[in-house]
Amino acid sequence: MMVNASSRPQLADLVLLLGRLLLSLIFLHEAWTLAVDIPATIDIFAKLGLSAPLALATIALQIGAGLSVAAGFFTRLGALALALFCLATALLFHTNFASQNELLHFEKDLAIAGGMFVLSASGAGSISIDKLLRKRTNRMRPWLRAVLS
Repeated sequence: MMVNASSRPQLADLVLLLGRLLLSLIFLHEAWTLAVDIPATIDIFAKLGLSAPLALATIALQIGAGLSVAAGFFTRLGALALALFCLATALLFHTNFASQNELLHFEKDLAIAGGMFVLSASGAGSISIDKLLRKRTNRMRPWLRAVLS
């Protein structure tokens, strides 16, 4: 089978893949860290005034949306969810700007949210499950087609 130049991934698609993998890594790592010791995680969340179900939802969000972004599967939705998560984290937990560490975490969360917003606007690129699914859009419902495009 002959592959023409237009079907090969372009540099932008390789950069999008690298960006997706790097952005998702922080969430997948954090989710793994939280998941390996659930009792300790629940205790940490309790000390912050947060419930056990919220701790489990946080782990699920980071794994689900992190894998979504990494694999390029419903990338726009996964990236949007993680962008909003980062904004919430920054605004709820990192507003003590007298602390250089807190300010750094605030800025980091804003930067990651920005990257996720860009990804949610641009889509995953051609090296993604979304791209494979788009080829079958004529049989999809309009709302699903919109999410994948």
